[in-house]
Amino acid sequence: MKNVSKKIILGSGSPRRRELLGGLDIPFTIDTGNSFEESFPEGTPAHQIPVLMAEGKSHGFHRPIEADEILITADTVVILDHPGHEPEVIGKPHSREDAVAMLHKLSGRVHEVVTAVVIRDSEREKCFSVSSHVTFAELTDDEIKYYIDKYKPFDKAGSYGIQEWIGYVGISGIEGSFYNVMGFPVHRVYRELQCFL
Repeated sequence: MKNVSKKIILGSGSPRRRELLGGLDIPFTIDTGNSFEESFPEGTPAHQIPVLMAEGKSHGFHRPIEADEILITADTVVILDHPGHEPEVIGKPHSREDAVAMLHKLSGRVHEVVTAVVIRDSEREKCFSVSSHVTFAELTDDEIKYYIDKYKPFDKAGSYGIQEWIGYVGISGIEGSFYNVMGFPVHRVYRELQCFL
């Protein structure tokens, strides 16, 4: 990456996003100070939800962006199609039982992972979404419970991390960016950042 003259701030506490942004070999700091309450109007189209969340996190940042700063925020959702019905948006689980139910829903099916990212400085703002499709093999009840009890994926959309045990044994196919499924499409973030530096 060309010389970075601005201070990049990652407005996320996600360890995966921190790891992936760090993989771009650019200096950044983390600041999760935010007043945004994550909610959206009923009836919001599924693919619009991560966009609204990422924008809300960006504009809910606890202070104005300085002239030499760039703020990055993101949000990831899992979308499961139900033929003849509205797609189901699956976020983070609220409990162990919720996590078990989510993985039973995803078992043996294809779902979509959508991550929206907002990059903003004091003058400009860019919002984009990246989509990947993930195929899960059939998971047994024992496999689901083992994964949840050992890895505790309660901070992950869809109750799983593709880079963990469940990804090794349960994911039979992926179309699109692997890193997007982890929650941060770094290939696209890298390209879009060029316009801000």
